[in-house]
Amino acid sequence: MAEVWCTDTGEAVYRSRDAVKNFRVRVKIQRVTSTAALSDHLQQQVLSQQERGVIELNTFVSQSRSSATGDEEELVVGWQEKFFSQYEVDLYQTESVCQTPLEKQYHAEIVAMEKSKKRRNQRIFTYTDFDRYTNWEEQAQSLMTPAQTRPTFLADRMANIRHRRQERRPVDTSVPKTRLVVWEPSKEFMKNSHIVNTPMQTMHIMADLGPVGKLGLKENEYVLCTVRADSNGVITLKPDFNNQRGPYRLETEGEKREVWRLYLENMSASIPADEKQREQRMYKDLYSRHKDYLNSLVGQDFEMPPPGILRLLVNGEIVSAQGYEYDNLYVHFFLELPNSWSSVPFQSLSGVTQTCRTRTLGKDNVAFFSYPFSFESFFRKEDESEDSLPQWPVLYFKVLSLDFWQRYRTEGYGYLVIPSTPGNHRVTCHTWRPLQTGTVAELRRFFIGGSPELEDISDVRISGTFKGDRLSRFGFRTQTTGSVTFNLNCIQHARAFVDANTLKKRRQTVLDQLGGHSQQGSVYNVLEAFQRARKRMQEARESLPRDLITTTVPLTSESTA
Repeated sequence: MAEVWCTDTGEAVYRSRDAVKNFRVRVKIQRVTSTAALSDHLQQQVLSQQERGVIELNTFVSQSRSSATGDEEELVVGWQEKFFSQYEVDLYQTESVCQTPLEKQYHAEIVAMEKSKKRRNQRIFTYTDFDRYTNWEEQAQSLMTPAQTRPTFLADRMANIRHRRQERRPVDTSVPKTRLVVWEPSKEFMKNSHIVNTPMQTMHIMADLGPVGKLGLKENEYVLCTVRADSNGVITLKPDFNNQRGPYRLETEGEKREVWRLYLENMSASIPADEKQREQRMYKDLYSRHKDYLNSLVGQDFEMPPPGILRLLVNGEIVSAQGYEYDNLYVHFFLELPNSWSSVPFQSLSGVTQTCRTRTLGKDNVAFFSYPFSFESFFRKEDESEDSLPQWPVLYFKVLSLDFWQRYRTEGYGYLVIPSTPGNHRVTCHTWRPLQTGTVAELRRFFIGGSPELEDISDVRISGTFKGDRLSRFGFRTQTTGSVTFNLNCIQHARAFVDANTLKKRRQTVLDQLGGHSQQGSVYNVLEAFQRARKRMQEARESLPRDLITTTVPLTSESTA
């Protein structure tokens, strides 16, 4: 009967609010022999027969267990609890060998243990954080990792660094005046310059898997489990608890290559219900006090604009551009503030994105910029005449492409009116570019780059600075290109909002809340609704079949005649 082994030997990370000193783990190792395998097989049959009401075989099982007592050991280990190996017992029994205070302490503990004859372990022992045991030895003798001819480069470099704690060596915060960059650092320099910010403690649960009667040889020591804990309550265990899975398989080196089973079980005592409730109340009180402390630092009074002024904050993102002819796209944009709008001094209202290559999604080539931008502006209504309508800031942009030979081409122009309502807005703007007739212009665009451009990018729409009666674009030829997607988060801040909430007044637009402009605001809303209806009608017309549209035209002309 084939035995099911647990093959998941990776690390497991736990987070606990309790003190790490309460951590306890039960470790059990068992040598796999023919007698032990037969005993386990018979034990499983006995358990299945007991469920059916058949006879028991407790005598044979107990005899087989008693015969294998030398090949099995179980021990409950606490955090940083020291259990000595046979090698350490033989070494530290001699007082002349002990030089450091820690070795002298180990000598006293071993002498007291030998006198009391209360040694709890034979094969299983531990290396605490204060012992001279490094990750190099763990990498060389670990049974939980796949066999490798040599450790990796990272394991070699991190062998003596990960266990160094921050409080052991003072950190020199002074900045040297010269040699800020060391171009050829030595190994000692790299080791001393590497600082682990989070203090971490480590302990290793080991086993002496040598033959019975020959314990105490260093080459027979193997790592069973590694436990690490930091000051944030994060506990890392490698390998994880079995958790009702099969045992871990341990295979020794040498001629006999013995196989052992490893079981890991969490034995940490659970917190009582009353103490858990008391701890929850304590944390709740602590969090509430911390919240009050933060509120005292922030205060209750927010910065308010002067009366009659609207503060507009826009945090935007140029998400993507698609449908353009050439690759390596970038976007140049700037914000135009109409009359009655102002911005913060020294604030940049323009920008250029990074150059982005396109990728194919469906039938389009899409360039994902994810370029963030933000600006802050203020609106103050000064013209009270009925003919004046408020205007919102406009974002003008143009899309360009750049090839390997540093030839740039204008791919499209477009604009975006900043939404008048606060919140999140995702807008897709279609673009166009000026078109010059003739094959010479297209050849010039393809071979040497360049294309017709606008002298003023605000000519994409009727500019806010235009003062004439008529704007003629007769003979101006354009070509529809791609589209650019924007993601805008608009925030509006005004004292009128607070006053309206205080007086329990419900107003429909920002201009109404600023006061005195209800008529202009209603006209502006009507114009916006008309533009939306016109756009929907155009989309519906484009979705109709062409033959249906062409057949309806003469019928309407005859009926009107």
